[in-house]
Amino acid sequence: MLRTFGDGTIFGEVAGDGPVGVVLLHGWARRGRDFAAVQDELARHGRSSLALDLPGFGSSPPPSVAGGARLYATLVAPVLASLPGPVVLVGHSFGGRVATVLAADYPELVRSVVLSGVPLLRNASVERSPWRYRTIRWLRHRGWISEARLEVARHRYGSTDYRAASGIVRDVLVVTVAEGYADELGRLTVPVFFLWGELDTVVPVEVALRANGLVPGAHETDNRVRVLPGVGHLVPIEAASSMVELIREAAQ
Repeated sequence: MLRTFGDGTIFGEVAGDGPVGVVLLHGWARRGRDFAAVQDELARHGRSSLALDLPGFGSSPPPSVAGGARLYATLVAPVLASLPGPVVLVGHSFGGRVATVLAADYPELVRSVVLSGVPLLRNASVERSPWRYRTIRWLRHRGWISEARLEVARHRYGSTDYRAASGIVRDVLVVTVAEGYADELGRLTVPVFFLWGELDTVVPVEVALRANGLVPGAHETDNRVRVLPGVGHLVPIEAASSMVELIREAAQ
């Protein structure tokens, strides 16, 4: 059953008995139910967990202002603060961005972090927008074409996520894709684990390896990066048992 958390605008579902020790944050345009199998298995192991619907997704209304993972961390921090003690924080994709910021900025609320399929580092090789779209934006900036014409161009040239989003959630996406988290990775003081699908084409394994190298104390022989053969981007759904195994390790 969904419950409200924080200031009453963030919804989430608790599974298991006893105090919540694991908090799960979903990916972009997803919802907490992505972790249903993970929560069920954690409950069978005697661990209570909370899967949130991040603002703007699932049952949670969007934030009142646009911002990326750093804004979302300030919205989720009161939820963590309301729990009995530091939690194992699990973040998939966009939720992993938020988890990384939370662990860096609020280490007293986090016991350890499990990250999966998270675009943690800006990709300098990303291509620029098509020149036709850049021209249309320039014309709109000068007031020479209408907002409606620009919106048509956004839908034609924007990413799938961008085309699917609207209003403030679209603004959140624009801010988020421009963020990188090298600074936060370098300030982590809690244990961090990376769980990646070998076949993840959305965020390749290379990202996890590079990000791990930025975490204090990382070295080539550590075992913080776990790669799952035959698994793609949606690790919480495709490999729930592997995620549970790592969460239990991170809770020790």
